[in-house]
Amino acid sequence: METQPGKEHCPLCRGKEIDFFHRDRTRIYLCCRHCSLIFVPDSYWLSRQEEKAIYDLHENDSKDQGYRRFLSRLCTPLQARLQPNQKGLDFGCGPGPALAAKMEEHGLWSVALYDPFYYNDPSLLEREYDFICATEVAEHLCDPDKEFGRLFDMLRSGGTLAIMTKLVTGKQAFSNWHYIRDPTHICFYSQTTFDYLARRFTAGLEIIGSDVIMLTKK
Repeated sequence: METQPGKEHCPLCRGKEIDFFHRDRTRIYLCCRHCSLIFVPDSYWLSRQEEKAIYDLHENDSKDQGYRRFLSRLCTPLQARLQPNQKGLDFGCGPGPALAAKMEEHGLWSVALYDPFYYNDPSLLEREYDFICATEVAEHLCDPDKEFGRLFDMLRSGGTLAIMTKLVTGKQAFSNWHYIRDPTHICFYSQTTFDYLARRFTAGLEIIGSDVIMLTKK
């Protein structure tokens, strides 16, 4: 199905100034002029059943040393920001919540688990947290406007939203980027997009490496 950019709005900022960005063999990608989010129109999204079938194939073993190093890229800088006995939420934890296990292994912090497919307890979204982790989640969000608003509502003042997602670096690199080959990835963020989010939610912003973003609620 062909999608005209003029008929779309940005799922993050609701802006209507949308440009064509890229096309591959299966989808097109649009870019918002206001917040720079790159997104896939909903006509190309998988069904919920198809999406879950892909997630069911993920094998994220918390005992695997390679995966632990991957998680450490987020956990280590996050832990440096925390005080003992603070409470967190692993938002979009998936079927094997390895990040929560790594955060809890020193006995300093507790982490609740939420995932719409595997740990769907809506009551957890009515609480407040000192920190929230969203590891490889932001790129899957159908309604990032709603979800980021909800995450910041749950975050206490001074709390940290720790995100891991690969960042867009340019149009040429995007066309060959492995990240867009995953059909469950529908939103793609750059530093400009996170600058927008920091302004919108009055948050401090630190980008660590190529894929770790810390937003601290003021």
